[in-house]
Amino acid sequence: MTEDDEKQGSRLIAVSNRTAAGQESRAGGLAVALWDTLADMNGLWIGWSGRIIDYPSNRAKSSHEDGVEFAITDYSRHQYDGFYLGYSNSVLWPVMHNRIDLAVFDSEYFRFYVEINEKFSDIVRRRAQPNDMVWVHDYHFLLLGDMLREDGWNGRCGFFLHIPFPAPEVFRAIPEHRRLALGLCAYNVVGLQSGKDLANLAQYLEEEFGAEELPDGRFRVEGRTVRLLHCPIGIDTEGFARAALEEPAKKAAHSLSKFLGDRDLVIGVDRMDYSKGLPQRFEGMAELFDRYPEVHGKISFTQIAPPSRSVVEEYAHLRQQLDALSGRINGDYGDLDWIPIRYLARGYDREQIAGLYRLAKACLVTPLQDGMNLVAKEFVAAQDPEDPGVLILSQFAGAAEQMKEALIINPYDSASIADAVKRAIDMPVEERQQRWQSLYRNLIEQDINWWRERFMAEFEAIPV
Repeated sequence: MTEDDEKQGSRLIAVSNRTAAGQESRAGGLAVALWDTLADMNGLWIGWSGRIIDYPSNRAKSSHEDGVEFAITDYSRHQYDGFYLGYSNSVLWPVMHNRIDLAVFDSEYFRFYVEINEKFSDIVRRRAQPNDMVWVHDYHFLLLGDMLREDGWNGRCGFFLHIPFPAPEVFRAIPEHRRLALGLCAYNVVGLQSGKDLANLAQYLEEEFGAEELPDGRFRVEGRTVRLLHCPIGIDTEGFARAALEEPAKKAAHSLSKFLGDRDLVIGVDRMDYSKGLPQRFEGMAELFDRYPEVHGKISFTQIAPPSRSVVEEYAHLRQQLDALSGRINGDYGDLDWIPIRYLARGYDREQIAGLYRLAKACLVTPLQDGMNLVAKEFVAAQDPEDPGVLILSQFAGAAEQMKEALIINPYDSASIADAVKRAIDMPVEERQQRWQSLYRNLIEQDINWWRERFMAEFEAIPV
């Protein structure tokens, strides 16, 4: 077989905790990008079904949809609690977001993490051919590449981390940190969202394993060679811009406009997660009302925060905290005809959100730590070029590296938030247009397809 024949016969196998099976799940940019690539390459997407059953099989059930094959597997209650709620979201998630204080280090959790990674490794191994490319997504599967190698599979294998990689001293808080890091080094390519994430991982590998840096971003670690790739994820910029003009977007904007009257809308849209800085954001708005009484009755802050992982204790506490803060702020500053904060603990469709973004004078994206944060990019994409709103962005979001024309703030500083909101609502239209044009240009140049092609180019450069 010639080299061209081998490449032509290559298939992409995507692995993620959840897949995009089902038309409704394909609305997001990542789902669309992966779907298009998988369809072009006769690909396979492996993931969890979302079902929790008593006696799940270690095998996966196959199905086909619009040119993409799926291999879907179930979890038991113990696997879900130990792997997903436990190690993934009570150990890795808090540590990677610099919240060691919230981590629950339980050896039983790691046992289930290993078990699920082994389960997925077995599913991949049974289906992967030597020329296939395996692209693994996110922190749920840090060990999967290593397990594939141990099982004798030597094909091309890449990994993309959608969340931050913390400073070395923070990552070392995880008892199994060395095993996790060596697992990452079994991949040919590891993609990271920001330059800071890449620097943190490189520093960790050098300090912990004496890694040798080679040309072109490659590192030799314990006899393995891994390419660290700065590859910030984008969105379907033009698609989201179109969504902001469609009927569902217009209806959502009209509904909120009736409540707003002539007030300026300041909006926030986030999963209810402690990494998003929501209590600090609410305190920033309280600071705004304290420092600038002239805005009373002139703006309305709407926070959309659908619950996330509500069975985890920290998330339940966060919801209670937000309930109390919004009630206090509205009680302190509200009036008969004005509610300063509208706090909605529910989700809305992508098209509806696009319409609300387009209506807003400013958007608060103030995470305490975030791998990228696509809300920032979606807000910019949805704007009216003639009268764009202003993005207020945390310095700790990965997106801040690309979106320097936003108003960059410290999310821990309530005065910084307050001043940025005041500046945004007072900003002349000419300055808003200039900032938006630069931001939008970058979103077009480095969209979701740019991200996919950048990573795939690294795959294709790996010798078969």
